[in-house]
Amino acid sequence: MADYPTIGETLEQTVSRHPDNDAIVYPHKDQRWTYDEFNERVNRLANAMSDLGIEKGDRVATVLYNGSEIALTVYACAKLGAVFTPLNFRLPAGEIEYIVNDAEAEMVVYESDTRTAVENARPELGSVDEFVFIDEDVPDGARGFYDLLESGAPEPPDVVVDENDVYAFIYTSGTTGRPKGVVHEHRDMIEHSLIVIAEMNITRDDVGLSILPLYHCAELHAMLLTRVHRGATNVVHHEFEPRPALEAIERHDVTLLFAAPTAWHALARTAAETEIDVSSLERGLYGAAPMPEEVLNMSMEHLCEDYVQAYGMTEIGPCGVFQPPEDQLPKQGCAGLPAPNHEVRVVDPGAAPDEEVEQGDLGEIIIAGPCTMREYWNRPEATAQSLREADGSEWYYSGDIGYFDEDGYLYHVDRKDDMIISGGENIYPTAVEDVLFSHDGIEEAAVLGEPDETWGERVVAYIVGGDDLTAAELDEFVRESDRLADFKRPRAYYFVDSVPKNPSGKVQKFKLRDGIGPDSDPEPIPE
Repeated sequence: MADYPTIGETLEQTVSRHPDNDAIVYPHKDQRWTYDEFNERVNRLANAMSDLGIEKGDRVATVLYNGSEIALTVYACAKLGAVFTPLNFRLPAGEIEYIVNDAEAEMVVYESDTRTAVENARPELGSVDEFVFIDEDVPDGARGFYDLLESGAPEPPDVVVDENDVYAFIYTSGTTGRPKGVVHEHRDMIEHSLIVIAEMNITRDDVGLSILPLYHCAELHAMLLTRVHRGATNVVHHEFEPRPALEAIERHDVTLLFAAPTAWHALARTAAETEIDVSSLERGLYGAAPMPEEVLNMSMEHLCEDYVQAYGMTEIGPCGVFQPPEDQLPKQGCAGLPAPNHEVRVVDPGAAPDEEVEQGDLGEIIIAGPCTMREYWNRPEATAQSLREADGSEWYYSGDIGYFDEDGYLYHVDRKDDMIISGGENIYPTAVEDVLFSHDGIEEAAVLGEPDETWGERVVAYIVGGDDLTAAELDEFVRESDRLADFKRPRAYYFVDSVPKNPSGKVQKFKLRDGIGPDSDPEPIPE
């Protein structure tokens, strides 16, 4: 064996240690498989894919909601050396066409809920030889997933996969525009799994619940791969709804859960209104943004006491910085400390890695570590802009603005591209959003700059909340706050039903700027 196992080998190692532990529990299809049973199905799928001509290095795209099928596919690809390429199940035909063609995928696996989009894209998918459908009533021109599963041999496929082989193309979900294919190798993910296992203290006795999308690297890499590595149980929910998620915690004695702060908020609010027993839950992982203090307190009261924040992005694994449970309250609002084997610096935006700013000063966050991507697929210029060699390390330029406090804790302030310049003053939207979020009637807030003839840009806020909220009320609330300078006050409010977010829960402000988001007229503040 090489110095590091591959992802497929971690599953085989777990089978040798814990063959009878429950691996996959999928209530949507009444499926429950031990690790031994899961591994046999993975082998069957890998061999069946090989029989269809899928070889090492070929890309296999999925357009799937959460389910046992996406878990089987990722491990089948890993054993074959094929490149797992998961797509957002909400993508329309045009975006599926773009990603599948960019990746030059040979196979597409899809389901009833994504059928229309995939079949509308199909005429333009020139590289795809095989379409595989996971549900009943298999369309013409596609193969049935479970027929394929039954046809494959149960032995491990006869393929040599190396730690440095490509494991996946994970397409960025986009806070800035067109998605890019992040190329990760097997070794990257083994390093990442070991770090998350240590930070979250994951054991074979844990029961995890996947409620956020498994096509996204947060749920996939930080939860599924780590739990399989350790022999823990994976309860998979088709999609996220707060009450069924809480009921699953009670029914399956779930101990471990990942969710974005918005999802934790929904879970905590629902738990406060029900009698569902969630006492089995021991640890919560969150990312995409710091947990607002109000949400953290509510989650601690109604869900569990111990939370870990992971800060990062698809390109670095995604987890490169952790805030452990003991720092949640004393360091509320920070991102945390660098993960083991990682180094984090703050430099002048775009500057060389050794041009660090003074402690406490704002700058661009750059990260060096063993889980960093190999490259952006087919994007040499973007790769060169994001990855730089210095001091014997490869540094990833995040595009995030942040600073270190006097104790060495990292604070993520905002995206470099989201900064508002109004009247010559730099305004970071997160500071405004934190104040707005402390209002009891606000569920979500997204702040950005709009062009203004007088000031260059004016601050505006998109608000999800109660029907009776008004711009006048919120302006008075902000004015009375001692946490926000007057020039940072929103000058108009958009009251909307939702704000566009990527799968990890990050608001896609470029869609709001481009008018792609919710349709609403601004309500100006009273003069």
